[in-house]
Amino acid sequence: MAISKALIASLLVSLLVLQLVEANIENSNRKVRYANTIDCKGACKARCRLSSRPNLCHRACGTCCVRCNCVPPGTYGNYDKCQCYATLTTHGGRRKCP
Repeated sequence: MAISKALIASLLVSLLVLQLVEANIENSNRKVRYANTIDCKGACKARCRLSSRPNLCHRACGTCCVRCNCVPPGTYGNYDKCQCYATLTTHGGRRKCP
């Protein structure tokens, strides 16, 4: 009986330590992700400066920038510089990002 109580206690301690390690890893990943964000407002302003529908362009570009953390250079094309930006599509299958 004493062995089973010791086994249960050690199992609980092991699970607690594992939980703490996982929480620490998640927190460290969050810090890295948010440390390298770009200025989406400025990048989208440059991207949409020649657009015929600037408000729509800024809104779509802003959404894509937040999700991908990048905006291709120039006012059109250059999707190869930001693969995530190029892969986002609307429900109709068209490119979401300008």
